[in-house]
Amino acid sequence: MKTLLPFRTIQAKLIIMVLLLILIALQLIGVYFISTMKSSLINSFTQNLNRQAQLLMALADSAISQQDKSGNVEESTSAELNQLVGNLFSNSGTETQVLDSSGRVLATSLEEHQSYVGRKNTSLLVSRALQGINDNTEEIIDSDNVRKKVIAQPVVSGGKVIGAVYIVASMKELYETMERVNRIFVTGMLLALGLTALLGILIAGTITQPIKALTRQAAAVAEGRFEERVPVLGDDEIGQLSTAFNEMTDRLSEALSVNEEEKEKLSSILSNMSDGVLATDEIGRVIVVNRRAQAMLGEGAIGKTVSECLDIDKAPIAETLGGKESILLIQRPLSQSEDHLLFRVTLTPIRRRDKGVVGAIAVLQDVTESEKLEQSRREFVANVSHELRTPLTTIKSYAEALDDGALEEPPLAERFVGVIRSETERMIRLVTDLLHLSRFDSKQAQLRRQMTDIAEMMEDVVDRFSLQLRQKAITAKVQVDPGLEKAWLDRDGIDQVLDNLVSNAIKYTLDGGSIHLAARLNEAGQLSVTVKDTGIGIPKKDLERIFERFYRVDKARSRSMGGTGLGLSIAREIVRAHGGHIALDSEPGVGTTATVTLPYVQEGGEAP
Repeated sequence: MKTLLPFRTIQAKLIIMVLLLILIALQLIGVYFISTMKSSLINSFTQNLNRQAQLLMALADSAISQQDKSGNVEESTSAELNQLVGNLFSNSGTETQVLDSSGRVLATSLEEHQSYVGRKNTSLLVSRALQGINDNTEEIIDSDNVRKKVIAQPVVSGGKVIGAVYIVASMKELYETMERVNRIFVTGMLLALGLTALLGILIAGTITQPIKALTRQAAAVAEGRFEERVPVLGDDEIGQLSTAFNEMTDRLSEALSVNEEEKEKLSSILSNMSDGVLATDEIGRVIVVNRRAQAMLGEGAIGKTVSECLDIDKAPIAETLGGKESILLIQRPLSQSEDHLLFRVTLTPIRRRDKGVVGAIAVLQDVTESEKLEQSRREFVANVSHELRTPLTTIKSYAEALDDGALEEPPLAERFVGVIRSETERMIRLVTDLLHLSRFDSKQAQLRRQMTDIAEMMEDVVDRFSLQLRQKAITAKVQVDPGLEKAWLDRDGIDQVLDNLVSNAIKYTLDGGSIHLAARLNEAGQLSVTVKDTGIGIPKKDLERIFERFYRVDKARSRSMGGTGLGLSIAREIVRAHGGHIALDSEPGVGTTATVTLPYVQEGGEAP
């Protein structure tokens, strides 16, 4: 098969096609020309022999007529005939005989055949000629393999056949001439084929070279190289094809560039989406996963079905692949935690114009936080309603009691009015705290920073709670690191934070306990204020939610102590407004440590 490879090229095929066409045409022309020439030469040769026979018949007529009544020819007449045929018909390879009416040879042109004189010629053609038939010709091949032409013509005198002329002529020279013509024709045909092949190579090259250039350009385009161009060598069909191919290359390059750009945009969008995206094929197997979906579901989603990745039933996926959109809510447990992630899954079919549904898109939205916020909102509303309902119910009850006659009893009326006043103050504190939090949520709370003496601020806090400390025999200690003097703070806000922390420490520290307040600079150069007590502590399960609004570890006890459940929430917002953070570390039965970390900006520095 490798030997046939050169003949598979267009150039070779064109050359072979042209050569075959020329060869067939020359063969047809040659066959026609040679056959026509052969017929013409043979006819001319035969006509020449016939003319010779006619001439001989005219000359031999008188000589044959002189034979005696016995049918014998005089010797002088025989000699005359021999001289006649010898002089006139002495062509090489041609024998001429004159026969009488009985078929005996009267004269012959060949010396070597003089012995035939007087003998009878038994040839069939002679017999036909003596019968008066004129058309008597045939071709024979003698013992020497020489083709000869034989003609026998009757000699007629007075309407009577008196003899015959018999001519045997060699056709060797004629066929040699035909052979020379054949050789000349074959030589000319070979020269014509050679010239045709050369011209075919040159002409085919003008066709195949542009085709080769187009092939190279097509291979370059297939490899992604669009900068090359096909040379345009003319305005013919190949030139127009080259121009069209160059234009197609430009458009294909632009289309691929746009496609790559759109692909990169889509990839960037998918990678940076806050929602997870899964794309499936027509049987529901995942073929595309963005980064967010991998973070939600983990690695190894490619090749699995959506139902396996999301651990859901196959029915919704089948409905989506059938052309129906659907929305699901699913939960996935967190590793080593009791909490769950909540996903909203939107399933949408992928449709193609000519094939219908060819896959599905699953968009995963993590609604855990929004659900928690919604739950917190519901709890907040419920807590506010409950916190307001309790004092309002108490106020209503005592007001009704006073209206029913308790006013007539001064000691009882005074106690009832005191309860109403206490509950009213409690509601005022609650509403004030809510308004305070609302201002922080709406970014309307502004800090009033001033240079604040840290030691003085810490001592003032202890002084404000000195009565409560003495009542419970709690020891309070203040410690400020040397060199820590003033800082740029909102004094009222930080006082509120420290008051809340010290108040909680006093509430949940048993009689005879201790509270330690300390201020220092941490390793990061920030101001760190700690309030440490030896109270009952906070369970670990409650530490994560301790800063939530209205959250109480012991709801009944906290409410009885007059708290609103908003103190720590307000403290956290104030600290955040300063650019710091607050944290609680507690162990039940040992105590609690609250740490407030704030940026430390001294006088002359730039406030954050």
